Amino acid sequence: QVPLVESGGGLVQAGDSLRLSCTVSQLTFSTYTMGWFRQAPGKEREFVASISLRGATTYYADSVKGRFTISRDNAKNTVYLQMSSLKPEDTAIYYCAAGLWATNLERRDPHYWGQGTHVTVSS
Repeated sequence: QVPLVESGGGLVQAGDSLRLSCTVSQLTFSTYTMGWFRQAPGKEREFVASISLRGATTYYADSVKGRFTISRDNAKNTVYLQMSSLKPEDTAIYYCAAGLWATNLERRDPHYWGQGTHVTVSS
């Protein structure tokens, strides 16, 4: 019943890599801008990355640019977040999100949220 389901989170050490996946159902995937947000303990939810309908355009928060890569496979209804050179400050619950059509997820709320997957980075 949940349209967005994240997976791939876990416990890693600083410098390691991790790939998150978000599988979308019950939605026409190709009509949604997809993105990732995160919420660290004691902090507000923040934008991480987004990708346009066909994957031609991506946006990243300054804190992750150069380390994280967002991608999507419209044939599999899946969006990914490849995280490299992880830091302890990346520790958070990571949420997948979908915004209808060309929603700018840097500035507007998504139309759908996943339930989140935990990422913990130890030093």
